[in-house]
Amino acid sequence: MSDKKIQFKITTPEREVYNDQVDQVTIPTRTGEITVLPEHIPLVAILVPGELVIKKDKEEISLAVSSGFIEVLPDKVTILADTAELAEELDEKAIEEAHQRALDMQKEKRFDAEEYTALAAQIERELARLKVARKKKYRNLPNS
Repeated sequence: MSDKKIQFKITTPEREVYNDQVDQVTIPTRTGEITVLPEHIPLVAILVPGELVIKKDKEEISLAVSSGFIEVLPDKVTILADTAELAEELDEKAIEEAHQRALDMQKEKRFDAEEYTALAAQIERELARLKVARKKKYRNLPNS
């Protein structure tokens, strides 16, 4: 692994979720996943709900993220996200219940465009959270 690192910071309106020197970060964007390494070309992109993966030394850290903005500079990545949660902060059962409630709401009534968009975004966010929670759960199972 290279000695070069990149400063990575992700914040939400409530808190700073992560801030450290890392080897690389893989980020879900509107145009697909991107992996940022040190000395990456500058770019600005839209963050979409999904799994964000940080690699630091031999450690891999997963976060569930929702929408937001990404700024990449050669030595720094800054993300401003609506929500971001480390895998260990996620409760799979609570997420499944929230996802089901959102799906039930979708079936119950008709929505105007704004309500439908908000509900669709909520469902997408819950699916991203569920993916990260399940990935962590299965990664931590003892080998059979």
